[in-house]
Amino acid sequence: MANPIAKVFAALPPGVRLILGGTVVLGASSYIYLALAGYSLDATDVAGVSVLWTVVMSVGYGLFTPVELELNRIVSARDVEGHGPLPAVRRVALFTAGVLALVLALVAAFARPLADRLFSGDLGLVLGLGGAMVGLAVSSVVRGVLAGLGLFRPYGAQLAVDGGLRIGLAALLPLAGLHSALAFSLILVVAPLAASLIGLRQVLADRRGGPAPAWGGVSRGVGLLIGSTLLSQLMVNAAVVSVKLLSPDDVVLVGALLSAVVLARVPLFAYAAIQASLVSTLSGSAAAGDHGEFRRTLLRTTAVVGLMCTAAGVPTVVLGPWLIQLLFNAGPALGCLDFLWLVLGTLCFMLATVFGQALLSLGRHQQQLLSWLAGTAVLVLVTLGPGDVGTRAELGYLAGAAVSAAGMLWSLFRSLPAGRPSAVAAPAPAEGPSSAAAVPGS
Repeated sequence: MANPIAKVFAALPPGVRLILGGTVVLGASSYIYLALAGYSLDATDVAGVSVLWTVVMSVGYGLFTPVELELNRIVSARDVEGHGPLPAVRRVALFTAGVLALVLALVAAFARPLADRLFSGDLGLVLGLGGAMVGLAVSSVVRGVLAGLGLFRPYGAQLAVDGGLRIGLAALLPLAGLHSALAFSLILVVAPLAASLIGLRQVLADRRGGPAPAWGGVSRGVGLLIGSTLLSQLMVNAAVVSVKLLSPDDVVLVGALLSAVVLARVPLFAYAAIQASLVSTLSGSAAAGDHGEFRRTLLRTTAVVGLMCTAAGVPTVVLGPWLIQLLFNAGPALGCLDFLWLVLGTLCFMLATVFGQALLSLGRHQQQLLSWLAGTAVLVLVTLGPGDVGTRAELGYLAGAAVSAAGMLWSLFRSLPAGRPSAVAAPAPAEGPSSAAAVPGS
C-alpha cells in the first residue's frame, strides 16, 4: 500500500504531507471538545457551547478564512517576485483588524439578544463568542503568511497545537473542578492565539522589502472571498436546513439526512489538508507566468479529489442506509439512491472548491463569486420544485454544486487559453510601479 499512497502524495502540491497530521488533529479536536463538554456540563450549558461552536465554525470561518486565502495568494506571488511578506502582512492585518472591530462592535451591541436567543441568557458565552472571533482573526493572518512562504511544517504544527490545546484544556477543566460553559468557551480563544506564536519568528525574520498592496485591492479581494465562502457554506449545509424548513414535522427524515450528510462529506476533511498548499503552489506558478505547471498542479489535484470521492463514495452509497442506523441511530428514511445524490453533490462541491481556488490564485475572485451565486440560485430552484422534499433537497445540492463547478471551470478555460500567456487579474495591486500579486507582463 505504501507505493500507491506515495504516488498520491507525489501528485499533490508540495507541503500536503506536512499539513495532513495537523489537519487530522484539528478536525478530531472539534468532536472531542464537544464530547468532553457533554460529559462535563449540564444540558443547558452543553447546548450553549454547541451553539457557540457552530456559530464560530460557520460565521467565523466565513469571515476570516478568506483572509488566510487572500494573504496566502499575495505572499506567494510576492515571494516569487523577490518581495518580502511584511508590507502585505501589515496591510492585510490592519484590514482584518477593521473587520474584527466591526464584528466585536455588533456582538457588544446585540449582546443581550444574542445571549437570550442563542445561549439561554448566558452573557458569558457572548464574551466567549467575541474572544473566539479574535482567535480566528489572528490565526488566519499567521496561517496565510506561513502558507504563502511555503512554511508548511510550522503551518501544520500550528494546526496540531491548536487542536491539541482544545483537547487538553477541555480534559483538564473538569479535573480542576471547572464545570463552566464560559471556561469551555475560552478554550476557543486561548488555543488559536497560543498556536499562532508558532512560526511567527520565521515570518518576522524575513526583512525583504517591496511595495504594499493597495487598500482597495485588499478590501475587494477579501470582500469577494467572504461572499464566496459564505455561499459555499450555505450550499454544503443547505440540504438539512431545507428539509427542516419545508417539512419541519418529519423529524425522522431530518435526523437521517443530517447523518447521511456527515457520511457523504468525509472527503471534505481530507481536502482541508490540500487547500493551503494548493493556493500557495498555484499562486506562485501564476505569478511566475508558468501556466504549464499551473495546469499540471490543477489537473493532478482534480484527479486526486476525484479518486478520494470515489474511494469514499462507493461504500457510502452501498452501505449508507445501514451505517446511519448503526452509527447514529437514525431512522430508516433513506435509501442508496439518496446517498448517491449526496455523494455526487460532494464530488461536485469539492471540484468547485478546487476550481475556485485556482481562480483565486489567478486573481479571478469575481468569477468565483458569480459561479457560487449561480449555483446557489439553481439550488434554490430545484429545492423549491415539485416532488419529494428529501429528494429535492439532495438534488438541489447536487445541481447547485455542479453548476458552480461548471461555471468556475469555464472561467478557468477563459483565463488560461492554450498557446499564450494569460492576463491574470489581481484584485490586490501594489502601490508602486509593479504589482505584488500580478503576473509579470500582465
